[in-house]
Amino acid sequence: MLNMLNILYISYDGMTDPLGQSQVLPYLVGLSSKGYKITLLSCEKNENWHHKELIQAICTKHHINWQPTKYTRKPPILSTIKDVKNLKKLAAGLHNKIAFDIVHCRSYIAALVGQSMKKKYGLPLVFDMRGFWADERVDGGLWNLNKPVYKQVFQYFKKKEQQFLQEADAVVSLTYAAKAEIETWSIPHAPITVIPCCVDMELFDPTQLSNTKTNALRRKADLPNNKLVMGYVGSLGTWYLLNEMLRFFEYWLKNHPDTILFFVTSEPKDMILKAASNLRIDNNKIRIISSSRSEMPYYISMMDIGLFFIKNAFSKKASSPVKQGELMAMGVPVICNAGVGDSDFIVEKYKSGELVHSFDEQGFSEAVKKLKEEMNHPEIIRQGAADYFALARGVEAYAAIYESLCKH
Repeated sequence: MLNMLNILYISYDGMTDPLGQSQVLPYLVGLSSKGYKITLLSCEKNENWHHKELIQAICTKHHINWQPTKYTRKPPILSTIKDVKNLKKLAAGLHNKIAFDIVHCRSYIAALVGQSMKKKYGLPLVFDMRGFWADERVDGGLWNLNKPVYKQVFQYFKKKEQQFLQEADAVVSLTYAAKAEIETWSIPHAPITVIPCCVDMELFDPTQLSNTKTNALRRKADLPNNKLVMGYVGSLGTWYLLNEMLRFFEYWLKNHPDTILFFVTSEPKDMILKAASNLRIDNNKIRIISSSRSEMPYYISMMDIGLFFIKNAFSKKASSPVKQGELMAMGVPVICNAGVGDSDFIVEKYKSGELVHSFDEQGFSEAVKKLKEEMNHPEIIRQGAADYFALARGVEAYAAIYESLCKH
């Protein structure tokens, strides 16, 4: 049977990271349940290593062979070179024991290893690009092209990007916008499958929540029952526009003074409260709490509206915000800015919220007015998530890629 294939999945992101738990493990659990034999090679950060037992328990339960190694943080660039060499050595050693049928690489650093495995052993390569990684580093201010070393690194990875696209046997993009962009580059490439950041519809299911737990967590978050709640979920680093979101909230308060802005994030509270104070937003209007993945559906269920603004840059054509699918799965409409990945298409197709076209009073006013006029019922918004973001659909798409590669 084809689904008894041995898959080597390589991720430079750790499974003990929140991202690994939401955007790697759920897919691999689904693929393992279909009979694929998954070996997972990941780089784990020291600060998250206390989650090791949780991740190991998940992997053991679902027959995933987890092979963690350490992530090296410093010095910049040299640490990454060291990690890549280590991953290549580990991958080769594992292949000699297991004899993989496919190497599946999550993003560009992992693809350096996959490219080596394809060259050495002839393994079919899945380049799961996730986004335009090198451009993200520049757009996010992490690589300053005025510095020769970063300019050289950027040029290296843009060249590698072309190689990955040409040499891979299958490419996965998060968005149709990124796929369309790649198709203008006039370089030969493997077939591109679009798989967005999916959501576990069973975990993010409002009908499965315990009222007792909901009430307990509501008290913990200090959210009154009689207030409208606008919510933000996730980290605020690099891409997410905190000041613009606070300015939108400030505008919203003019007509909805009984609204709370609720951040479910591990970011420092002082950073958010200081930014709010700078706009003269009363800190009593803000709530901030961190959450485990298992509690996230409960906190989202307390939100009446979701809010996220993302820096609009070239690389964001390839961005699929995890939070969009999770909010929609819980039936929560979203207010987000236009021009990021496929978010415009998703909001408009499923009438799952409204787009902000400019960060000024006119842009805010138009979005708020349309939100009231066009917003769908929560059950219809959730159905939109099931149609577009469902984890089961993503797992089926990956399985179809694996099957196609082994028929050649």
